[in-house]
Amino acid sequence: MKRFADFADETHGLEGRKERLDDVINRQIVATGYRIAGSKHNSGQCLTLQFYYADDPPEELHILFTGSQVLTEQMRKYGDETPFLTTIRKIDKYYTLS
Repeated sequence: MKRFADFADETHGLEGRKERLDDVINRQIVATGYRIAGSKHNSGQCLTLQFYYADDPPEELHILFTGSQVLTEQMRKYGDETPFLTTIRKIDKYYTLS
């Protein structure tokens, strides 16, 4: 008998306590996963970033949602490197990983 997982092309949801982007700024985090999908609020894209705070246990996962084009492009380019230590910074009107 086949198992669903053997043939399904389902993406798993990202788990974690929801955080506001502004509450994460300037705190060291470990990015553990991400997903980029169409936004429910506009015609752009939405980045879902899964992480834990560097000073917390890895079991305490969090997620955030953002339409930031810079963060989305950075995760597209470097997302295969997860997990990685980073800090989200706000520079003028945009957010970036550093």
